[in-house]
Amino acid sequence: MNQHLTVVVVEQNQERAFAIVDALKEAGDVDVSVIGNVTGLARKIAMHSPDIVLIDIDNPSRDMLEELTVASGPLERPVAMFVSSAAGGLAKAAVEAGVSAYVVDGLQAERIKPVIDTAIARFQVLRQMRTELAETRRALEERKVIDRAKGLLMKAKGVSEDEAYALLRKTAMNQNRRVAEVSEALVTASGLLS
Repeated sequence: MNQHLTVVVVEQNQERAFAIVDALKEAGDVDVSVIGNVTGLARKIAMHSPDIVLIDIDNPSRDMLEELTVASGPLERPVAMFVSSAAGGLAKAAVEAGVSAYVVDGLQAERIKPVIDTAIARFQVLRQMRTELAETRRALEERKVIDRAKGLLMKAKGVSEDEAYALLRKTAMNQNRRVAEVSEALVTASGLLS
């Protein structure tokens, strides 16, 4: 926790909230906001636009876990959840919901910094993997469209696959567009003409 962080703490017990805020301030350079009432949690968290969300719950139910993780935006920012006891299967459900750190035996001051550091690091790794997966899927879809466009050109013009691709590439350069965009336009037009 070397950089400045904006932290939102979701804690309904006021004494615990003060203890958490004090521990966070001792751990590093942070701006801390506490949300004590979980009604409208998503809106409240969004207003603060935090770098990380810490959720302290004694015994979460699956419904509460889902509501809190959805509200805290685990795909947008790291979320660390502290629970008082290990409830069967909730750790797995929390991780599947996007929680970056799920800590049993509650929030203890000496563990805040390492948990935050771990949650942020894990979140960044997962975000990078999601980005790479999305880019790979997009590239695969583009490849499929380009192959379909080449097939259409090969059939319509009686040319080889290499010649069809060269035609797509030349058209893309002339129109200052990507080959995938030209291919998509060709496939769409072909569908309209069929």
